[in-house]
Amino acid sequence: MNYQPSQGLQQFKNLVGIKFQLYNSLFTSLPFHRIEKTGILLSLLLTICEDGYKKKQSPEQILDEFFQKHTALTGEREKADVLFRFVQYVERQIVLFDALEDASFKYVNDMSGAGTLKHLMSEVIQTNKEEELTEKLKDYSVRMVLTAHPTQFYPGAVLGIINDLSRAVIENNAGDINLYLQQLGKTPFLKKHKPTPYDEAISLIWYLENVFYHASGRIISALKDQFPHAVDKRNAVIKMGFWPGGDRDGNPFVKAETTLRVAEALRGAIVKCYYLDVRRLKRRLTFKGVDVLIAELEQKLYNNIFVPGQRTELTQDEILEHLVQMREIVIYQHNSLFLPMIDNLIGKVMIFGLHFATVDIRQDSSVHGSVMAAIAAKERLLPEHYSSLPDERKMELLTELSGEVNPKLYDDPLIRDTLDSIAAVRTIQRFNGEDGCSRYIISMCTRAVDVLEVMGLFLLCGWVKEQLTVDIVPLFETVDDLQAAAGVMKSLYEQRDYRAHLRRRGDTQTIMLGFSDGTKDGGYLMANWAIYKAKEELTAISKKYDVDVVFFDGRGGPPARGGGKTHRFYASMGKNIANKQIQLTIQGQTVSSNFGTVDTAQYNIEQLIHAGISNDLFSSKEVTLQAGEEELLQLLSVESYKAYTKLKEHPYFLQYLNEVSPLRFYNETNIASRPTKRKSGGRLELKDLRAIPYVGSWSQLKQNVTGYYGVGTALQWIDKQGKWAAVKRLYTDSPFFKTLLDNCEMAMKKCFFPLTEHFSVHPVYGEIWALIYNEFELTQKYILKLSGKNELMADYPVEQLSIQMRERIVLPLSTIQQYALTKFQALEQSGANTPMKEVYERLIMRSSFGIINAARNSA
Repeated sequence: MNYQPSQGLQQFKNLVGIKFQLYNSLFTSLPFHRIEKTGILLSLLLTICEDGYKKKQSPEQILDEFFQKHTALTGEREKADVLFRFVQYVERQIVLFDALEDASFKYVNDMSGAGTLKHLMSEVIQTNKEEELTEKLKDYSVRMVLTAHPTQFYPGAVLGIINDLSRAVIENNAGDINLYLQQLGKTPFLKKHKPTPYDEAISLIWYLENVFYHASGRIISALKDQFPHAVDKRNAVIKMGFWPGGDRDGNPFVKAETTLRVAEALRGAIVKCYYLDVRRLKRRLTFKGVDVLIAELEQKLYNNIFVPGQRTELTQDEILEHLVQMREIVIYQHNSLFLPMIDNLIGKVMIFGLHFATVDIRQDSSVHGSVMAAIAAKERLLPEHYSSLPDERKMELLTELSGEVNPKLYDDPLIRDTLDSIAAVRTIQRFNGEDGCSRYIISMCTRAVDVLEVMGLFLLCGWVKEQLTVDIVPLFETVDDLQAAAGVMKSLYEQRDYRAHLRRRGDTQTIMLGFSDGTKDGGYLMANWAIYKAKEELTAISKKYDVDVVFFDGRGGPPARGGGKTHRFYASMGKNIANKQIQLTIQGQTVSSNFGTVDTAQYNIEQLIHAGISNDLFSSKEVTLQAGEEELLQLLSVESYKAYTKLKEHPYFLQYLNEVSPLRFYNETNIASRPTKRKSGGRLELKDLRAIPYVGSWSQLKQNVTGYYGVGTALQWIDKQGKWAAVKRLYTDSPFFKTLLDNCEMAMKKCFFPLTEHFSVHPVYGEIWALIYNEFELTQKYILKLSGKNELMADYPVEQLSIQMRERIVLPLSTIQQYALTKFQALEQSGANTPMKEVYERLIMRSSFGIINAARNSA
């Protein structure tokens, strides 16, 4: 029987909806003060919130009425204590909901349907495309880069409980479920101290060991079983990248020492994974000839983990050599017994080597310029007036540098660390292999000289031009930078020494495109359009210079930062956009929500693999968009950009966000090592504000401005131009445009304007609230007109229901947060210095955790 979407919806209702109601009753036994009464009062508050917002009451009015009619509390501190208990209760309800969703995943989703590996295999066999698949897999891969961006509000201990709770739910083990909920009640959700970059790395290594390692092994084994000759041993189809410990852009706490320590932790983790697998193999491979080999390999791995000074005595090739020898003996002497277990481990070693994940170094372009100026002033390895030279002259100098810089001569810690980080790359490659650290990413790259300055730094740090085993990756982020990207790359391709470097790197250039700052800068539609056009132009210019371009997408969790239905974007591309590889960042909540279990990780990795392969093998589409469609999208983007720019330039825009949302408290949540602003101190400016707190604050306001603002205005404008039929055709015919608006619908589905409707009559913020609300209504009207549906996300009923249920669970928290913000600001404006001010501040922050966690991809 074919899988029907309605089956998934019914399964979701049974396995998530009904079970949530059942297990929710277990919360009454949680070890909290007066927990039974808290649960009853919270249910009552939810009903009062829903009724109150229908009557256009403010959060303050709703909670004042609640306390007055349903409690005997009169003191502000007593009321706050009850609200903190509500926060604790709701936080744990959200954990339960997460665990239930994770447990139900393989029953709700069609694990053999469209976009999966099984579907791909059947397509390949039916169309006799085995040879084409083999050719594609010679250099095709999906690289998922785990980042420590501050969007994961769950502490590591809570993530572990979610994992165990999900397993207990799958097994219907009521005793364990109750036990884990008790554990949850005793486990703090609030981090007392900010994590260090190393702490962040260790948290993400847990996912590598417990999820990605096993999911990737399954996928490669399945591919090799079906198409034994298709998987090229020189190319890992799945690759992992890693930013914690290497990403120094705006993070003063990442040092060269951190980078080395993280790389060592990654190496230790993968060797431990191999060791445990070899131990399991040893129990099965007890045959003559194999037993000696596996004992040798076990001892080598053991020495690398537990014996100091032994870590250099092992290489990826050595492990593979042992496994291949065992494989041959098992095949020819022992009837291929347990061969799949050996093949599974070989596949993992091919993917993860001794590095587990490639540590990427990332730094802002302005830092490199400052370092070069300092070197010119102190060591004269560059002309003293280097900074004032024109770019053309700088580019000539940078590829011909000689002499070696001495980091110890520099007092500035940023300059010294930048130089030390380049030395760290060599150390990591020595112990973890070249893949351990082979990419240097340049944030805010605007010119060709930004790339060559990094190349020059490597030369000044002792690297030889002909032996530079590092890819230099420019990152284009703002709308202007994206539009100028092709020109920058043309200059680089025409620079003799840089082109020679690319030749030595396999004629391949990786280019990173950032969604987050593009959306913050240009709004939803313009950011997506600017990235699409940049990819199109970069593909064309790279092809002209015989360079294979690989796009690395800096995608966040929500649609406003490039998230949403990511694989659909890749699947929608025509041959005018390079698709040699798919590379993207996986960050914060997206790690736990999309890759939190082996089943969810396998499904989502398969979706990405399928998107790139099917696009090449089965799509006859030469271009993603026809000329007329591009022209239409250009018009829409320009109109959308005008509307968003007008909103941004409103005199109270940032003040509104700072006062009405929890933006100013983001840095106090202790969820990440990185500051919320690129520059410390000074007045708040949009250009310095990081995209994550910016987008996350709009999300907590339930306004999600960056996910739709300007789309309605653009569609209305195009309608008035008499081109509605053309837009309708575009929506029907273009998967790219359809996915763009599907993700827009997701952002809008998480909006709830009654929460802030009291600001519609505010003397200062009334105008800006009305602008945002009217744009939301206009966008909803036109998107429904396009889709022909009566409600948002009607094409995705399971996700639609999930969002509705989550938003209902979290409604009291959103109300509490707005109430606390109102109280805090009243005390601040009065100048009163009472202990309650700090209490409300903590309440605002604590509410953030549950609101963000419930949304799963809201920051």
